[in-house]
Amino acid sequence: MEPYRHFSIASYMFAYYAARATDDEIRRGMEQYLRFLPLKKVYLENHRGTIDVPVERLREIKAVLSEYGVAVSGGITSTALVDGVQKPAIFDTFCYTDPKHRAEYLRVVREAASVFDEIILDDFFFTACRCEMCIAAKGKRSWKDYRQALMRDFSREIVAEARRVNPKMNFIIKYPNWYESYQETGYNPVLQRDIFDMIYTGTETREPFFSQQHLQRYESYSIMRLMENTAPGRNGGGWIDLGGSSDNLNVWLEQAEFTVLGGARELMLFNFPALLDTSALPAMEPTLRRADRFLDRAGKPVGLKVWEPCDADGEDQLCSYLGMCGLPLELTPDFPEDAPAVLLTQRAACMPDAMEKLEAYVRRGGKAIVTTGFVRETYDKGIREMTSVRLTHRHALGGAYMIDRNDYGYAAVQYARGAEAVLFEALDYKTNATWADVLMLAGEDNFPVLTEDFYGRGRLLILNAPENFADLYRLPAEVVAAVNADLSAGLGAYLASEPKMSLLAYDNGVVCVHSFKPMLSRARLVVRGECAGLRDLERGTVYDQSLPLPGPDRRGDAAQTRTTPPERVFEVPVGPGRSAYLEILR
Repeated sequence: MEPYRHFSIASYMFAYYAARATDDEIRRGMEQYLRFLPLKKVYLENHRGTIDVPVERLREIKAVLSEYGVAVSGGITSTALVDGVQKPAIFDTFCYTDPKHRAEYLRVVREAASVFDEIILDDFFFTACRCEMCIAAKGKRSWKDYRQALMRDFSREIVAEARRVNPKMNFIIKYPNWYESYQETGYNPVLQRDIFDMIYTGTETREPFFSQQHLQRYESYSIMRLMENTAPGRNGGGWIDLGGSSDNLNVWLEQAEFTVLGGARELMLFNFPALLDTSALPAMEPTLRRADRFLDRAGKPVGLKVWEPCDADGEDQLCSYLGMCGLPLELTPDFPEDAPAVLLTQRAACMPDAMEKLEAYVRRGGKAIVTTGFVRETYDKGIREMTSVRLTHRHALGGAYMIDRNDYGYAAVQYARGAEAVLFEALDYKTNATWADVLMLAGEDNFPVLTEDFYGRGRLLILNAPENFADLYRLPAEVVAAVNADLSAGLGAYLASEPKMSLLAYDNGVVCVHSFKPMLSRARLVVRGECAGLRDLERGTVYDQSLPLPGPDRRGDAAQTRTTPPERVFEVPVGPGRSAYLEILR
């Protein structure tokens, strides 16, 4: 089968299967994979939980797999029951404080390194152990500080041990999909990225509400961008999992599509036996072939820069909810000094220099958007010098909205109503010291959803995220359009549709519009600047019917207003769970 041009396919064979499968079963599985996909590599696991695959058996399986012309690498899952003693740790992850556990882990690494030139760690290389040994070793440090130092040091130890056994070793650490919790369990990609040869990204988004992870499906793309920016050129690929997708095959295929569109050079299918004798493998090929053809035309991914430090904490998954509302995002662990706009959530406020960076960025002409969570964390650290917005710790419930953007004339004011009421913090602000671009109307009062302040040569916007981030999906299209218009500064296009649509944008005017809706829908794509239409890259259809949107206009007695490129809105039909691959015609 013809390989893909922009990425390759790998599969992970976990130890439970490797320990019991016969050579004939493995051959049958390989023949099924190769019938449907151009499989290039298999990662063969030697340890998981209480299962160890003997070194000799690993070599035998490696030989069988090699008959099919695929590369074979090793894998380790960092769970165990050492000496039959259960530690107080979720999933029975290793206790890296305990010398017996460390010795056992080093044994597992040595055995893998004796067979393979490459090893990947499944995403259990973390610790949540609170045994007496850990409590004593932690002392007065926080669990975050103790665990990150512990895992950094042990990372160095296992990489050195693997290279001692096999100097050709390429050691990879896979980071999980739950990046908002890394700091509490010892993960820190910035501390570990230069210890390991490569990193890898978990892009399995699973079920968002019938599981504890509440991952939104946009994250299969956004976490790839975060890890690509964390270790440029050394992010080995993205790892997807059919498990936890509510047995919805389309959700799994969506994970694959978003992973490769986010820049993955290898797509890992977890796991080898689970996909056999199902419809998953034959369904994957047309999805990936479409994405591969699209990537022939796509440039470099672009989006609103989001500062996402590796020690970040708070407003978990808010960015993924915004991505599900059509805002293209580009997460990065470093503050993007040169970006035309930057988003700072509560997660960025953990950095001691967050306010210093924000204030300097806006003063020199940047457009910064901060969330109410960020304001709360920096309330007494300088944010109050940049805005008149104040926290009241009261809340208001409403379902009607007014869009009254600064620099737009009175004729552009809009009113909209959502299907259900949404709970927001009742922010206070001073009239004409701060402007509210979007307001929620409640009774005979109103409360800001998005505010704007001038500061130095730049602007500061505050996004009032609802108490339940999922309530973003209850906002009417007019509100989503206004928020996306303000937050997409510097981008050539943005979505003005109802929530549950995503926009993946590239720097050469190529975009992917994806619908998460259960029915055929019409995406409203707003294009900035002169535009002759949109071309569907697969069908050749040209959408040249559009409506101009009102631009900035002098308001009242103002002396001037901004100048911005003209905006036109195009409507494009997008099927349920489908993507439209489009080119903006200039």
